Amino acid sequence: MSLTFHWFLPTNGDSRHVVGGGHGTPATSAGGDRPPTVGYLTQIARAAEQVGFVAALTPTGAWCEDAWLTTAMISQHTEHLKFLVAFRPGFVSPTLAAQMASTYQRQSGGRLLLNVVTGGESHEQRAYGDRLDKDGRYARTDEFLSIVRALWTGETVDHQGEHLQVEQAVLHRLPDPIPEVYFGGSSQAAGPVAARHSDVYLTWGEPPAQVAEKIGWIRRLAAAEGRSVRFGIRLHVITRDTSANAWAEAQRLLAGFDTATVQAVQQGLGKSESEGQKRMLALHGGTRDSLEIHPGLWAGIGLVRGGAGTALVGSHAEVAGLIKEYQAVGIQEFVLSGYPHLEEAYWFGEGVLPLLAADGLWSHPRAAARATPTVTPFTSPAAAS
Repeated sequence: MSLTFHWFLPTNGDSRHVVGGGHGTPATSAGGDRPPTVGYLTQIARAAEQVGFVAALTPTGAWCEDAWLTTAMISQHTEHLKFLVAFRPGFVSPTLAAQMASTYQRQSGGRLLLNVVTGGESHEQRAYGDRLDKDGRYARTDEFLSIVRALWTGETVDHQGEHLQVEQAVLHRLPDPIPEVYFGGSSQAAGPVAARHSDVYLTWGEPPAQVAEKIGWIRRLAAAEGRSVRFGIRLHVITRDTSANAWAEAQRLLAGFDTATVQAVQQGLGKSESEGQKRMLALHGGTRDSLEIHPGLWAGIGLVRGGAGTALVGSHAEVAGLIKEYQAVGIQEFVLSGYPHLEEAYWFGEGVLPLLAADGLWSHPRAAARATPTVTPFTSPAAAS
C-alpha cells in the first residue's frame, strides 16, 4: 500500500527558527521573520505539490490566520495540492459549514479535506463565545458531524439535539467529492466521535509503541460502529544527507530556545486541558535533557511549540526507516513540517521520498502526468514519400 504524505502551511509565520503558538500560547517572535502572506504561503504550496505531497494542513486558532480564507486564496495559485483545513465545530452552524465545504469543492476543483478540531482549551474557546466544557464540545462535535455528513449526501435534516438544532436543512448543491474528515483526540470523549465520523484518525508524534496503542483503541471503537478508519500522524522532520548534519540542525534550533521562552511556553501548556497536549509534554518533561525519546525521534520542538512537538531527525535513509516503523504499526498518512517550511519541503521531497519510492512504498500522486511523453521523430514529407 502506497503511503500518503502531506505538508504544513505555517499561517502563523515561518522562520529559520522554531515558531511557537498553539493551545492557547501566542506565536513566538520568530513568526515575524517570514510573515504568512499569500505570496509566501503559495511558494510553500507550490513546492509541496511539486515534490509530491498530496495536501497541506493549516492550523486554526487566534494565533494564526484563518484557515478557510487563506487556503481559498492559495488554491487559486496552485493546481493539484489539496488543503487540509482545520476548523472548529460550534463556531459556525453545521448547515453553513456544509455549504462552505460544498462551495470550496466546486471553486477549488475538489481539493478540500477537513481537519476537525474540537478545541482543547476552554479559555481560548470562550474568546470565541463558546462556553461548553471539553466533554460538551465533543458531544456537540458528534451532533455537528452527523448533520454535516447527512447534508453532504443530499438528505433533508431535522435535528433537535442537546447542543444543535436545525429544521428542514438541505443543500441545493452537493460537494463533489465529499470531503474526507480528519480527526484527532486522545481523551476518552474523543474516541467514540472519531470512530463514528473520521475517515482518518490523526495522532501526534509519539514513539511507535504508544502510537500502536492508540491505533488499536480507535480500531476497536470503529469496528463496534461497523466502520474502518485510516490512520495518520503529525510530525516535524529534519532530514539531511548525513545523520551528523541533521542532528547539527536540531542542535542549532535548540540553541535558539532561550530559557525564559521555554519556561513561559511550558507554563502555559501545563494548563492545557488537551489529553494529547499532556502526552506531548510528558515526552520531554519541560527540560532539554534526553530529548531523543526513540531512535531518530526528537522532542525538542515541543519545548516552545504547542501541539505537534516531535521531529524525525537523521539522514534521508534513517528518516525513511523511521517512517517504515510507523507504517508497521498501522500509520498510512504522514502530515509533516519543518523550519523553514519552504526549504524543508525540498529536503524531504528530494531526499526521503525517492528512497520510499525505490522500496515501492510511495509514488508521486501525479506520476502519470509527470512521465516523459513519447516524442515522435519528425519526418519530412519528402522522406515519407
